[in-house]
Amino acid sequence: MAERPVLLLTNDDGIQAKGLSVLRQALLPLGHVVVVAPAHEQSASSHAITLDRPLRHVAHATDVHSIDGTPADCVYLGLFEERFLPRRPDAVISGINHGVNLGTSVYYSGTVAGAREAALRGIPSMAFSKNGDIELPWIPSLVADMVERLLRAEKPASHSLLMNVNFPEETPAGIKVARVGRHVYEESIVPRVDPGGREYFWIGGRVADYGQVEDSDKRAVDAGYVSVTPLALEPTADEHLDVAAYIAGPDAVAAATSKS
Repeated sequence: MAERPVLLLTNDDGIQAKGLSVLRQALLPLGHVVVVAPAHEQSASSHAITLDRPLRHVAHATDVHSIDGTPADCVYLGLFEERFLPRRPDAVISGINHGVNLGTSVYYSGTVAGAREAALRGIPSMAFSKNGDIELPWIPSLVADMVERLLRAEKPASHSLLMNVNFPEETPAGIKVARVGRHVYEESIVPRVDPGGREYFWIGGRVADYGQVEDSDKRAVDAGYVSVTPLALEPTADEHLDVAAYIAGPDAVAAATSKS
């Protein structure tokens, strides 16, 4: 009898989030499901890890744990603190986030970062996000189908799979493989003064423009489709190596030329 898959789940909305509960219930039939999620909301925490204080752990139930840290902290502990998992997981799944993570939001998203932390360590991973109602009846079966296919998918030699999935608000018209779109935000800063006379700021604004990427994730979701976007882990911009050599100076240019 084949060994059941081990799935590690996390999110950035916190251990009590409805989306995490929906995700867990959808995936329990697939294998051994373990949750290690933030104790509190960590939205827009990106890929931060906590190095300046200890992290506290609470066991809420069998295989359900919270950590008072970021999604990346939770995945790190889930992978390397032996009490949480029976073995290395077959996949790490993050979500279901309350709110879509489209376009350049993938750089800020704690949901995506939880999945990325696993992918960076060679484990196939997937992040799920949705605006609106997360308890719609079509969601669990679609989530389970996608995760089951992730487990069966051929694993590329280049780097581990990292998929970003966004659901439309209503029953999907279908599923589209999409590219990361480009978000342009209103660069908003709101200065205020607290009762003690000290100044503070609110930063961030609404998305002002979504760019012109025709096959973007945003266009797919707006049209009523589920978007599935493969995210890259390779940070080197190969097309800019010549510019880097020029900036580095003549010696670097000569060395780069001699190697080509």
